Amino acid sequence: MKYYLIVGEASGDLHASHLMLSLKKQDPDADFRFFGGDLMTAVGGTRVKHYKELAYMGFVPVLLHLPTILRNMKMCQQDILQWQPDAVILVDYPGFNLKIAKYIKRQRLIAKSKKPQIYYYISPKIWAWKEYRIKNIKRDVDELFSILPFEVDFFEKKHHYPIHYVGNPTAQEVRDYLKANSQQSTTDSRQPVIALLAGSRRQEIKDNLPAMIEATRHLAGDYGIVLAGAPSIPTDYYEPFLRGSSVRLVINETYPLLSKATAALVTSGTATLETCMFKVPQVVCYETPIPRVIAFLKKHLIKVKYISLVNLIADSEVVPELVADTFSVENIRQHLESILPGGKARQAMLDGYEEVHRRLGDSHAPDVAARQMYELLNNK
Repeated sequence: MKYYLIVGEASGDLHASHLMLSLKKQDPDADFRFFGGDLMTAVGGTRVKHYKELAYMGFVPVLLHLPTILRNMKMCQQDILQWQPDAVILVDYPGFNLKIAKYIKRQRLIAKSKKPQIYYYISPKIWAWKEYRIKNIKRDVDELFSILPFEVDFFEKKHHYPIHYVGNPTAQEVRDYLKANSQQSTTDSRQPVIALLAGSRRQEIKDNLPAMIEATRHLAGDYGIVLAGAPSIPTDYYEPFLRGSSVRLVINETYPLLSKATAALVTSGTATLETCMFKVPQVVCYETPIPRVIAFLKKHLIKVKYISLVNLIADSEVVPELVADTFSVENIRQHLESILPGGKARQAMLDGYEEVHRRLGDSHAPDVAARQMYELLNNK
């Protein structure tokens, strides 16, 4: 069968590449065409565009690049119609992908056809923001594949839209790493380590890293302070932040670092879940502009109680979240000290991690999703 995949960022490239490998196990004749990245290209098929040509984040960058975005969208739409795949698989990236789904669904109605089927792998996080997009999903997406267990209640109970929970690929990737344990650690085994995971975007790093460094400065004699650099960020971008500190930078070595870490300071995102899967106690730190306004919005308008995946999955405050008006060097320092060995909050957090592991389950998400997709296509 023919599969057309669309991703818009590095994490999508990673998860889509694993899904493609799983689809090849189900369907040896699988033919792939995609908007994706280097990892998907390594699996095989035809790459139409690299995701780096699509990825514009924030209102101003999107506005400045709007003509390019619209050209890419039109190109993608026409390419799908010309290639006639059996399935279009959308991976996260809802701003672009939901518009593709709407267009393809409309073309199907015009042609009175069920082909291509529209599958969404890694569902849009509309439970946090832009919940109105549920109308588009119900109308335009044939099957939605979720990687977060709490999304089942959100979509099925609240919005009466059945979905497939397939397991969590990040959890599986960590389990696979721990099982293999083949990479050499970049940390010094003679000294315990505190890991800093300051985000994968320049603005996140600029906002969070200085406070992380300052909050750990007094511990530098007892701990190695190691920063996990994002592979998409040049090394020289970190240099001004690290100057005058004892923080050591490692690039593309997050898993080896977490496998040896005693504790971590982490920005929100997938990194919080990765840290949990490695059973490393953490403090979630996320500075925001105009913190008092953000605190008000968080209390009155934003739909979720927590910002970290760990707490969202557990449905309780397993890890502290220092966001908006609670973000400060002193708060980071106090919470960090409480999760170091002998700290009053360390064991309770590790116990909370066990509940997160239980709720995620041990399914191999790409294999489960691929099997379900292939069976659905055959039934069609």
